[in-house]
Amino acid sequence: MKRSYDIWVLGGDLRQVKLAQLLQQEGHRVQVLGMELRPEPDQLTDRDSWKGIETADCVILPLPAEKADGMLNAPLSQRRITLAQIVERMKPGQLLCGGKLSEPLREQAQKRDIRVEDYLLREEFAVKNAVPTAEGAIQIAMEELGCTLCGTKALVIGYGRIGKVLAHRLQGMGVEVTVSARRNSDLAWIEAFGCRSIRTKDIGSTVGQYPLIFNTVPVRLLDRAALASLKPESLVIDLAGGSGGTDLKAAAELGIKVIWARGLPGKVAPVTAGHILHETITHILQEVEV
Repeated sequence: MKRSYDIWVLGGDLRQVKLAQLLQQEGHRVQVLGMELRPEPDQLTDRDSWKGIETADCVILPLPAEKADGMLNAPLSQRRITLAQIVERMKPGQLLCGGKLSEPLREQAQKRDIRVEDYLLREEFAVKNAVPTAEGAIQIAMEELGCTLCGTKALVIGYGRIGKVLAHRLQGMGVEVTVSARRNSDLAWIEAFGCRSIRTKDIGSTVGQYPLIFNTVPVRLLDRAALASLKPESLVIDLAGGSGGTDLKAAAELGIKVIWARGLPGKVAPVTAGHILHETITHILQEVEV
């Protein structure tokens, strides 16, 4: 970037910490709020309140930006910070970036003529985050199964960003990979890359033959009937957003182990995730004049 910005980074986990550090190293004037419990000392300027936030060029919120009660998502802080109060303090023309921004928060910002960017909706962010998500899912599988994955039969449900990266990684480890998809074009690509393919609508009748299942589709495909066909030692790793794609209650009653692995980039690779977030924020600042 050619110019230096006044940037506030609020809340979040180690991804946000790494983001703030990278922005400061680039020469931006960075201040942080809601991460005073970060594990390692650094040169970041900690704020004890949001007073002065109206002078920032850009305010960056975490992913997800807020908790269910409207408070800032700040696991590295003991403070309770209300996002509505922060937005109320900001001035027209400022840039507010965040991940998975709620509609009420977005509307409040837009009413005040604050420019809003949800980086979760950006394609480069989603594609790059598919890598730590896939690798984190594989890590979980190896830890839970207690054996090598080479030679294991695995089903990847869905051929979106995460499904593509995950299938490729698993195949490279010698896993017998089957991938489900809806579109004929995706089924053709799956086979072209050397994996077996099935239609997603047919997984209910075939899922029982796989000891390892990764779900990436945020639709309840693994219902009670599908789960009942699994062997007791089967492992389901659900990577889908929203409410997931697995009937967790039915799985518990049937004795099927399901791990709903959400937010893996920030958990298994926070440094990489921080770099991905930094790159995305850099793109936004290049595109939006603040």
